[in-house]
Amino acid sequence: SLPDVDKTAMAEASVALWVLHSDTANPSLADIFEFTHANDFETARDKIFAQLAETPSLQKVYDEIEKPLIPIVARMHDDGVMIDVPYLKKLAREYTAGLVEIEKRVYKHAGHEFNINSPKQLGVVLFDELKIGEGGKQKKTATGARTTREDELAKLSLAHPIIADILAHRELQKLLSTYIEKIPALVEKDGRLHAEFLQAGSATGRMASQNPNVQNIPIKTEYGRRIRSAFVAAPGLVLAAIDYSQIELRIAAGLSGDPKLIKVFKEGGDIHAEVASFVFGVEQAQVDREMRRRAKVINFGILYGMGVNALRSNLGAGVTRAEAAEYLDDYFKTFAGLAAWIEKIKAFARTHGYTETLYGRRRYFHGLTSSLPGVVAAAERMAVNAPLQGTQADIIKLAMIEADALIEREGLRDRVRLLLQVHDELIYEVSEKDVDTLVPRLKHVMESVVHGDALGGVPIIAEASVGKNWGEMRKFSR
Repeated sequence: SLPDVDKTAMAEASVALWVLHSDTANPSLADIFEFTHANDFETARDKIFAQLAETPSLQKVYDEIEKPLIPIVARMHDDGVMIDVPYLKKLAREYTAGLVEIEKRVYKHAGHEFNINSPKQLGVVLFDELKIGEGGKQKKTATGARTTREDELAKLSLAHPIIADILAHRELQKLLSTYIEKIPALVEKDGRLHAEFLQAGSATGRMASQNPNVQNIPIKTEYGRRIRSAFVAAPGLVLAAIDYSQIELRIAAGLSGDPKLIKVFKEGGDIHAEVASFVFGVEQAQVDREMRRRAKVINFGILYGMGVNALRSNLGAGVTRAEAAEYLDDYFKTFAGLAAWIEKIKAFARTHGYTETLYGRRRYFHGLTSSLPGVVAAAERMAVNAPLQGTQADIIKLAMIEADALIEREGLRDRVRLLLQVHDELIYEVSEKDVDTLVPRLKHVMESVVHGDALGGVPIIAEASVGKNWGEMRKFSR
């Protein structure tokens, strides 16, 4: 059995080990012993910190970002967020009834009842009975069964109305089991949910959360968005959500030094409309909604190293492979600085086995040395995305530290507290009478955390909204 270890010392050693080896998310005491080949915690801890000191950039990430964050993350957990349990109970009844309605529609489409949750039975109904998709060409799972995975079904959504119902059924079921039924049981006597935030939660530097995963509540659909309304402010307080606007694209512009991208952000333009105008060769006034949507897909696709095929399927029906290839081509011709940076990052990763964020955080990629081209390509995609996602993670962590220092310095703990972090968004609980003074200050902290010309002068912009619950927030402008 493992020894009892001081909580703070354990948190520090765990985070330090993760800074050294980003693949080891949330290292446990067993991981620490295994990594250091030590038999006692003191020796293990000394070994980790000695190794950290050998790489000044990683030591700096630990000293300036991760170590100061440990008490802030602990406080977020201790403070928790107030939950409207009766509202969730009402939602549970409504969504359960909704499931029954959807099931009836599915059975009507199929002409008979079957187990919707059985991939095998569903496959028979969709592919054999209703003959959806290209007969017999469906993707197979590892065991040779035809796949009914969400992303594969989504591609068939226009082929038959049953698909939309199946996807809605899955979404409702997942929301019910993951959040609506689970959260009330996790609410403590103080009426608050104390979710765990994992500072060392991912290989890129981003935080994760569990019990429940509050960062993953889907907000693309009305079903998901309504769950956020259960997260409420205590009496006399409001929730203030401040999030970064298009931060990964801004980081891409800054790190790559691409003059055209930097210019768009410096001039405060609409990045997706501007890209659409470049890629589709039209004046900006002629960019329509569909062009802007496609440009947005391309913009974010580039950040995730999307190839032609992935881009084509993400652009949606009606786009050929040749068109997707042409869009990519035009994009990289237009933003040659970004294209050159991407190649430079891949070359650096191949030579050194890792990439770095603006602040020196590293992520290692073992797949780059694989003999399988698919594995190498996937590692290269991650290598391009890691400095972007990792720099974003560093920036929001630094903002949490700066904001906490402000709260501490001015004795504001009873008037404002950080409750949640959702990747590029911070959610505070603020006393109603202080909203007009404190929210702009917190927003300013978030916007001024990147110093000087570190990102080529690309402005970092945050947007604030306030409300009595997280689902119904109104834009805060002052």
